[in-house]
Amino acid sequence: MNHAILGAGGIGGLIGAVLAQKGDRVTLLLRPESIAHHPDHLWLETPAGEIKATVLRAVKLDAPVDVLWIAVKAHQLDSALRSLGAGTNGVGTIVPLLNGIDHVALLRSRFGREHLVPGTIAVESERVAPGHIIQRSPFVRMALAAQGESKLGAIAGKFRETGFTCDFHANEQAMLWGKLAFLAPFALTGAAAGKSIGEIFADAEWRARLESAVREACAVANAEGATLDSAKILATLGSLPPAMRSSMQKDVKAGRVPELDAIGGPIVRGGLKHHLEHSTTRDLMEKIEALLSPPK
Repeated sequence: MNHAILGAGGIGGLIGAVLAQKGDRVTLLLRPESIAHHPDHLWLETPAGEIKATVLRAVKLDAPVDVLWIAVKAHQLDSALRSLGAGTNGVGTIVPLLNGIDHVALLRSRFGREHLVPGTIAVESERVAPGHIIQRSPFVRMALAAQGESKLGAIAGKFRETGFTCDFHANEQAMLWGKLAFLAPFALTGAAAGKSIGEIFADAEWRARLESAVREACAVANAEGATLDSAKILATLGSLPPAMRSSMQKDVKAGRVPELDAIGGPIVRGGLKHHLEHSTTRDLMEKIEALLSPPK
C-alpha cells in the first residue's frame, strides 16, 4: 500500500518506520526548508529492538495514496493543511492521530465524512534528530474508528505484528474522550509540576491535583457521550513507567509551543457548557501559561 505521512515527528516517524519496514511505500511530507536535511530513511529505536527502513520524501502530494496519516501537533494543523494544497484529491483514507477533540470536525468539514477515520495513539515517542525516533514507552496503543475497519484492517494487523495494541471502536466519542481523559490530566499535571508520573504519585499535593483533573475530564467526557470510569483511568496512570513524561512537559521545558488548548481546552469548554467542575484543569493550564511567559 501507499502511505503519506504529514508530520515526521515522534508519532509520524513511528508509524512510517513500521509501515515501511513491513514493505509498504511511505512518503514523508516535509517542509521545503527541511527536506534537504532529512535522510531517506527512518531509524526507530523501541524497547523490543530497532527498525531501519527506507522512505520517500516530498513537499506535497503529487500522486494518489491509499492512506494519509496526519501526525502534526494540533496547533500546526492549519498550516500543515495549507501546505497540502489540493493534493488530497487522490487520497483514499485520511487518519488523524492528533491530540484533542476539535480537529475531527475541522477535518470532516474539509475532506468529508466518508474519507476520514479518526484515531488516537498512546505512546511516548520522540524525534531526537531528523529521521531518528525513540519509542520510550513499552507500549503503543492505537485506536481507530470502526468505520475504517474494512479499509484499514490489514494495516492494523501489521501494527499488531510489531507489538502495537490496535483496535477499532464503534463509539467514536468514547474513543476520542477516552484518550483525552487519560492524556490531559497526565500532560497538564506533569507540565505544571515539572515531574514525571512516578514523582507526581509520590507527591501528595500533585497526586491530588492529578486525581481531581481525571475526575473533571471524565465528567465532561461522559456528558459528551462517552462512558468513562475515573478510577480505571487513575489505575492506568499509576501503571505507567515511573519515569514517563508527556510531550507537553518536554515542549514546555524546551520552550516550544505546547498543545495547551487542544488538550486542556475541550475540558474547560465542556465544563462551562455542561455546568461541570473544571477548576483544576483551568488552574493547571494557567500555571503552564505562566511558565511560558517571559519574566518581567
